Amino acid sequence: EDPSLEKHFKGHRDAVTSVDFSLNKKQLASGSMDSCLMIWSMRPQMRAYRFVGHKDAVMCVQFSPSGHLVASGSRDKTVRLWIPSVKGESTVFKAHTATVRSVHFSSDGQSLVTASDDKTVKVWMVHRQKFLFSLSQHINWVRCARFSPDGRLIVSASDDKTVKLWDKTSRECIHSFCEHGGFVNHVDFHPSGTCIAAAGTDNTVKVWDVRMNRLLQHYQGNAVVNSLSFHPSGNYLVTASNDSTLKILDLLEGRLLYTLHGHQGPATCVAFSRTGDFFASGGSDEQVMVWKTNFDAADYGDVLKTQKSGTSVDGTHHTLVEMDCGVHLKKTKPQDSGRNHAQQDEETSLANTLEHIMEQLDVLTQTVSILEQRLTLTEDKLKECLENQQKIIQNK
Repeated sequence: EDPSLEKHFKGHRDAVTSVDFSLNKKQLASGSMDSCLMIWSMRPQMRAYRFVGHKDAVMCVQFSPSGHLVASGSRDKTVRLWIPSVKGESTVFKAHTATVRSVHFSSDGQSLVTASDDKTVKVWMVHRQKFLFSLSQHINWVRCARFSPDGRLIVSASDDKTVKLWDKTSRECIHSFCEHGGFVNHVDFHPSGTCIAAAGTDNTVKVWDVRMNRLLQHYQGNAVVNSLSFHPSGNYLVTASNDSTLKILDLLEGRLLYTLHGHQGPATCVAFSRTGDFFASGGSDEQVMVWKTNFDAADYGDVLKTQKSGTSVDGTHHTLVEMDCGVHLKKTKPQDSGRNHAQQDEETSLANTLEHIMEQLDVLTQTVSILEQRLTLTEDKLKECLENQQKIIQNK
């Protein structure tokens, strides 16, 4: 079955630049050139929130892994952390000396990596909004930076036509991939962490193995590719292009599966939900669209299960493509769980309690960071007062 359009969100007043789903799929965040961040509800009849705070275009948005914070980067050179609730409170930190193009949380939610037109990639501690270090070997704007799933590597894509792989601990550039014939707009890690995919203005998507540093796949399109996202199973990749289309690539077969026409004008961003049953796209037509995945639907729940339990690739390995990303190819039937309802209810209430605790923690974190900011301000004021006192004494 083909992917189908599920929802259509209208509310932005300029091109949409970025989209991301929360963990529970209940919310979708989008950023726009209209300087606003919107949080859309996936539940029917729930209103959307418009968050105002950035002084210029919002270039990127992302939910924290728990879903209780949203990070955004802007042309106003700042990064903001928002609590996605009615109040839409945020803390702001001066992040770069130029437009911030990309924000990304590590999978444990502790670190944030940002990329900017100031040619640097920066890493931050989320909870204290504390700057940790810069990676600065790119010689042009950096459009995108992502942590690997295990948080040990960082990959960055730049207008210097390179994709760079960094070791987070040593802060060294391990490898530069220079095969792109144009600017590199977007890059991301395969869910297994063994491959990366990058999209460029040379109309291509390239997939590399980061262990051997070699090119595995090359997809030639006929328009600039602005954004891409891996399906959580690792078997598919969705792209957004300037010819207004979204394309779904089958990575195991190494071919194009679907071309979707929804946007009027360039499709600027695209992202799968964390479970892969939906994907969202944004365009310069100011629209945000949510699509139901439909393809492979029976299969990827099992793929995710089997991947988590660490099964090896079975005998039906496709020789066609060199993708040994720990992808499980065999179609397995869902096992009859045979568990009673009481057990399931218990698990649900436990999950809800945990979610509630996480929410409380995030609110605390945010409060602490606001307090810390106030403290800093107070300290600065105190310092000023003391310096003024000194001056008065000296003058006397």
